Amino acid sequence: MEKLIDGYRRFRDSGLATHRNRMQALACEGQHPQAMIIACSDSRADPAMVFDTAPGQLFVIRNVANLVPPYDPDGEMHGTSAALEFGVRVLEVPHLIVMGHQMCGGIRALVHGFPDQVQDFVKPWMSMAQPAVDAARAAGTPEDQIDGVCEHEAVKLSLRNLRTFPWIAEREADGRLQLHGLRFGIADGVLERMGPDGTFHPV
Repeated sequence: MEKLIDGYRRFRDSGLATHRNRMQALACEGQHPQAMIIACSDSRADPAMVFDTAPGQLFVIRNVANLVPPYDPDGEMHGTSAALEFGVRVLEVPHLIVMGHQMCGGIRALVHGFPDQVQDFVKPWMSMAQPAVDAARAAGTPEDQIDGVCEHEAVKLSLRNLRTFPWIAEREADGRLQLHGLRFGIADGVLERMGPDGTFHPV
């Protein structure tokens, strides 16, 4: 914890001065982010770092394996869906991005088996990504490449699930909202973008 406090002191003494005017404007005028990103909770795949953004530019949802559940307003607890509703319907972001990443632990556990310590919540959560594994295996993916293919397929799955939200589908159809799929390479720093044909290419 002390390292975090030391970091805050450095921010207060230097970084805050750099962003002071922006932070005051954000406090007075509210936030108007240019994009919303669904990213993984993995500490190595920080969207603000990847896109070199300032405070107020990104509205970020982070969860295990950057997954989006299908639209299901059943009155239960839906953290990801709640954030989507706020970002799309209140903040009216023009871009909605799903960013997967290399070496995703959630995907690896789904493909190779879940440790005993993550049976309560991680395993049920990741079960929604089983179609990504099925698609990778159906394509005849070699076993040593299946994790990477599943990371791409999980991004596609989340994009499909986003389109089950009526207010996302409506905004995409009339041009108010654009959906994008990305995958970040932790080892090499390469960002891949999904094209219209569903294939990923380096930016």
